[in-house]
Formats: sequence, structure tokens, C-alpha cells
Amino acid sequence: MYKQKITSMLVLIIAGEAIFLLPFILMRVFKPIIREVFLISDAQIGEAQALYGITGIISYFIGGFIADKWEARKLLSFSLLFTALGGLLLVSIPDIFTLKILYAFWGISTILLFWAPLIKATRQWGHRNNQGLSFGLLDGGRGLFAALISLFGATILTSFFPTKNSNISLHHKIYTLQYIIGAITLIVFSIAFLTWKKLPKNTNIDTKSKEFQFNFSKAFSLIKKPEVIYHSLIIFCAYCSYKLTGVYGTYAKDVWNFSLQKATYFAVFIQFIRPLAAISIGWLADKLIPSILIIPCFFSIMLSALLLSSNISNNNIYLAFLSFFVMALGTYSLRGLYFAIIEETKTPIQMTGTLVGIISVIGFAPDIFMSLFIGYLLGENPTILEYQKLFSYFSLLPFLGLVATLLFRKEINNETKSLNY
Repeated sequence: MYKQKITSMLVLIIAGEAIFLLPFILMRVFKPIIREVFLISDAQIGEAQALYGITGIISYFIGGFIADKWEARKLLSFSLLFTALGGLLLVSIPDIFTLKILYAFWGISTILLFWAPLIKATRQWGHRNNQGLSFGLLDGGRGLFAALISLFGATILTSFFPTKNSNISLHHKIYTLQYIIGAITLIVFSIAFLTWKKLPKNTNIDTKSKEFQFNFSKAFSLIKKPEVIYHSLIIFCAYCSYKLTGVYGTYAKDVWNFSLQKATYFAVFIQFIRPLAAISIGWLADKLIPSILIIPCFFSIMLSALLLSSNISNNNIYLAFLSFFVMALGTYSLRGLYFAIIEETKTPIQMTGTLVGIISVIGFAPDIFMSLFIGYLLGENPTILEYQKLFSYFSLLPFLGLVATLLFRKEINNETKSLNY
């Protein structure tokens, strides 16, 4: 039984990040070279990812109901398979129109049959007193897997590229990127097979039992609960912070004048903060209360963004580096916490998929606009002024997240008091 639980969590971790390797991790880590090979700007990348967001938002909602009806093993496996098929198209370095269609397809393939089943399976894996550890392990493990894949890709860049950037031809860059995309696509195919073979059927859950019977009236009643709305806003602001990590590498290249290789390694370094932050905060959350720990996370992100938007860090690369480190620490800690607070809402286990679908519609809406927002603010050849403007506007989002968390805490406390009377 113990061995099976370990196997289940490992499969959930690997599958949970493999699904996003092609649409997001690839772009987050290798954006500098992708811009040059695809001959596209940040704004055009934002347009493609906005289409992902639109189809994804629809898929989040529908996928929540699907997760409460069918077993995770089949849903996750097919989702990985369909997503990997998209990688076969990406390796051909398609034009911008085809890239946009591909991202719209990925919005369906990575979310509809995947996201809510993943979160529900993770909640079922643990119990009510270790939800912090369950979700911390999930996101921390996902982060470690993504970081290792990113490091593998960065090593390819170092191996294939000459020492001097000026000697790298466009043909050489195309060949190297195709090699990276092809390798990642093969990995996703392999993990689809692994998930089918190794994830236990029904994740050891008896879906015929009374506890797991689905009720539509209860499902729609969730939408009216204030804590569900605040929970959605918490994820919304946290996810905006996560989307912003995609500019860390380009900032290093555009502002610090790092080479492609150095900028990529900086982005990889940021990736390695994720497992440390998510697992540590998840363990701590089980000792304390997850929603309380969210408060300092948002505060640290807001403070870091304000520093990067000011002239204080202008001529001090060490202060700017520290700001990025603290912002990443807060961002990745939030990822280990924002689904752990489901247990605080006392939502029945059989409604988990539906709840995840509902809060994800608002929570992951940044998939629609955040890349566009970043792209249009930075333009084609961003300088430190454009990045300062970006961080200045962004600082409002962690402030909103801070307010939403305080309201969530107030609502939970009020419900607890009413139950005690």
C-alpha cells in the first residue's frame, strides 16, 4: 500500500509537469532563442498564448465535471498523448498562424481531461491533515522535473553553440531548437505510456460508494459561496506572478546583456527554486494554516516588484538578482499552497473536481491576457524602462491577492464560528 502511494505521487508529479513542457516550460526557459528562430516578438507569443487561455478557460469548467465522473488514469494518459502530438507539429518550426492554432489546441489537450483530475487525485492521495504536504510534493516535484528538463535543454545549447554568440548562424539555432523540441516531445509520449501503466485504476477510490456520488445542485451552489470567489482571486493573482517568471530570462539578456546561454541558465536557476519553495512551504502549511502562509508570500512578491520597478535596482545587479530570487520564492511557495486551502473550505471530496473547475475559470484566466500584457508592454526591443513599467503595473496584482487572502480568512473564520454556535 505504501509503495503504491509513492508510485502514485511520482506519476502524478511527472505527468503533472510533462503536460506543460511543450506549451509553457519550453517557452519560459528558451524564449530568447525561440524569438530568434520563429522570428516572432513577445507580443506575438502573447497572442498565441491568449488563444490557449481562451480554449483553456472553457476546458477548465467542463473538465471539472469530467473529473468527478471518470478515473484519473485514463484522462491523464489521453491528455498527455494528445499534447505530445502537438509537439510533432512544433518541431517543424511552423509560421505564426499555425503556432496560434497549435496553442488553441493545447488549451484543450492540456486542460479538459487533465487539470481537475490531477488536483482531485492529489487531494485523494493525502488526508485532511496533510493537504499542504500533498500539494507541496506535487508542485515541488513538478518543479524539480521541469528544472531537470530545462537543465538538459540548457546543456544542449551549451554543447551545440560556439562560445561567441556572433558566430551562431540562424540555421544552427533552428537545428538546436528542433533537437530540444523533439527530445521533449518524445519525453511526453513516454510519460503518457508510463501514466497508463503505473497510475492505479481509480486511484484506489471506490467511485460507486455514496461518498463519491455526484450532485449537480450542490455543484452549482459552490459558485455562490464567497470563499470560492476569494479562492479564485488568490489563484488568479498567484498565477499572474507565475506567468511573470517567463520574463526573468529575457530580462537577464535584455538588461544585464547576458548571452543566450547565460540567460537560459539564469532561467533554469529560477526553476530550481520551485521544488525547494513548494515542498518546504507545504510541510510548514501542515504545521500551521495554509491560508495564513499565503499572506507573506504575496507581500514579498509585491515588495520585490516595487524594487524592480524603481531606480534603486537600476545600477545594482545584486539587488535586482535578490529581488528576482525573493519574487520567485514567493511565487513558487504560492503554488504549493493555493490548492491546499481547499480543505479549509470543507468541500466534500466528491465535489473536488467541480470546485477546481469553477475556481480555475477565474484563477487561470491570466492564460488569456498575461502574455499579451507582458508582450505589449515590453515591445520588440525592451530596455530597462519597459521592464520597470511592467513591474510597476504588476505590483498591483500581489496587493489584490493579499486583500483576497485576508477576505478568505475572514469568511472561513466566520463559518467556523457559526458552526461552533
